[in-house]
Amino acid sequence: MAEGAGTTEDERERAGESVRSAPRYTRFSRALFVGGIAVTVALFAIGGWQRRWIADDGLIVLRTVRNLLAGNGPVFNAGERVEANTSTAWTYLVWFFSWITGARLEYVALALALALSLGAVVFAMLGTARLWGGPRAAFLLPAGVLVYIAVPPARDYVTSGLESGLVIFWLGLLWWAMIRWAKAERVRLPALLGLVFLAGLAPLIRPEMAVLGAAALGMIFLAPLPGDRPVLLRLLIVAVAGLLPLGYQIWRMGYYGLPYPNTAVAKDAGGAKWSQGFTYLWNLVGPYWLWLPLLLLLLAGLGALRLASESTARGDRERAERVPPVTRFRRWLRSPSAVVTLVLGGALLLTVYALRVGGDFMHGRMLLPQLFLFLLPIAVLPVRVPRGAFRPFSLRDVRYLLIPALWLAVVGWAFFAAGTTAITTGTKISSTGIVDERVYYVLNTGHDHPIRAEDYLDYPRMRAMVDGIANTPDGGLLLNSPSFMFWYIAPPPQPIPEGGAGHTVFFLNLGMTSMNVPLDVKVVDPMGLAYPLAAHTDRLADGRIGHDKSLYPDWVIVDAGMVDKKPWMPWYLDEKWVSQARVAMSCPDTYALMLSHRDPLTLDRFKHNLRNALNFASYRIERVPKYEIERCGLVDPFPQPPR
Repeated sequence: MAEGAGTTEDERERAGESVRSAPRYTRFSRALFVGGIAVTVALFAIGGWQRRWIADDGLIVLRTVRNLLAGNGPVFNAGERVEANTSTAWTYLVWFFSWITGARLEYVALALALALSLGAVVFAMLGTARLWGGPRAAFLLPAGVLVYIAVPPARDYVTSGLESGLVIFWLGLLWWAMIRWAKAERVRLPALLGLVFLAGLAPLIRPEMAVLGAAALGMIFLAPLPGDRPVLLRLLIVAVAGLLPLGYQIWRMGYYGLPYPNTAVAKDAGGAKWSQGFTYLWNLVGPYWLWLPLLLLLLAGLGALRLASESTARGDRERAERVPPVTRFRRWLRSPSAVVTLVLGGALLLTVYALRVGGDFMHGRMLLPQLFLFLLPIAVLPVRVPRGAFRPFSLRDVRYLLIPALWLAVVGWAFFAAGTTAITTGTKISSTGIVDERVYYVLNTGHDHPIRAEDYLDYPRMRAMVDGIANTPDGGLLLNSPSFMFWYIAPPPQPIPEGGAGHTVFFLNLGMTSMNVPLDVKVVDPMGLAYPLAAHTDRLADGRIGHDKSLYPDWVIVDAGMVDKKPWMPWYLDEKWVSQARVAMSCPDTYALMLSHRDPLTLDRFKHNLRNALNFASYRIERVPKYEIERCGLVDPFPQPPR
């Protein structure tokens, strides 16, 4: 007999009880549910479209897609194997649809992000409806999804070009599939393998989503399985779930020389900034009174759960007592309560992780998946009608009014939150370092909807950068000046090769910079998202969150091979520091790090990177050249005089 096959007599009895207590007007109930989905999706689509834009970080993704389409590989700068995007799946999705359609990259990213965001809401509601028994068991009203779409940051990242839409879509789809698996009378093999493949995609969606994906796979692996060969099926589950992510992980370590995206190194994803994390949490919760709808929905969910379980037979509990604890636990793993525990536990763990690393500099963005997860079990609210609805109203029937009353309160809060502006500083960055990213770029570019790369040419310094490159055909290193109207340009040494020595731009805003220059222009940043030399410096204790690494430009003069003498070198750079940076870069470990992503990719290089990826990831350098010379035990060209 198959593990856990079929249903018990008590389960069939409860199913019959659910049908008998279903609303009389089943067609109306179904129409109400479908209408609720349509209204919610429409509201989310309108809200997202009104705030349509592509973030600077979204343009970073598109630079990699440009290189993929040009045949340079999944890199940010041609000739340097750096994974500058956190979400592998998002990069390749944008690339695939760009390749298929031939449409402009910005529009592909915008349309794809919008479609995935809307799909996330649909699957969230479908999964929760199945959790509560569907429209036949109760009237289903959109609830948790209204809370999510009412929060302004959720609408900001519907079309931002970032992976936010993909993340919540994956969460919604996984929720729906897990509930479907938990409530199915018979689990079919294709559906089961599709579910484990979906859960296995977690680290490719975003690395931290591996927490949720691993927990889901653990539940499926340990729960009773269909068929008479459970051991063979478990091996198949491991293979289907792990083939793609494990294969990509091996390829990533050999190709990039790191066990995770370079962005995790640049932002020290394992570091701790608890105080900033709690500041980031309150920056989202406080202005919108977000705790209020969460409390109301918690009460509504508990009330709905009580009404749904009133008719449960006692025999099930008595039967459970005679089952061994391990068997009882394994059966529980394939139950709706276990899936609810999974998503709520995952939301809690991901929230703790976000608090630990200090959150982010974008208002609300890094907590949106957690909020979505917390709201999934109550994405829709079941409103039940007492038997004999047309009989005289009794005091006992008051409990049926609790959920509609709480739902109305949540709807009222949604109107308040949707019109609330949490951050009013505009282009000024407060001491918290957190900004409303969309408003910041709207005001700085002068475009209500900055979507195309050229829209960002109106951002300070961008047109001057393009002009500076056009006016220096011999090449050079562009360093931003205090003025928005020109850049310092360090020239290449003589003789200039035919066609010029090439340009390198050293600037923080990678997206707008890299998408407004040709692919043969190298673009690197002091924070290290696309520049491993900067990424492997130590995090600044008091730096702005998300920007707390800053490599001095003296290093880039050496690395780019530009003239390191004044007056050709920008006036504010120090010839002594540049000379020390040249010595510091000869450190054997630093040299090995640079070779890991700059050396031609041969089989030997791939194997060497694979073996040393963890060491490369943990390697750190001092950003002050003098201190790096001391750390590495090199000879300082400007030693301190003896005391």
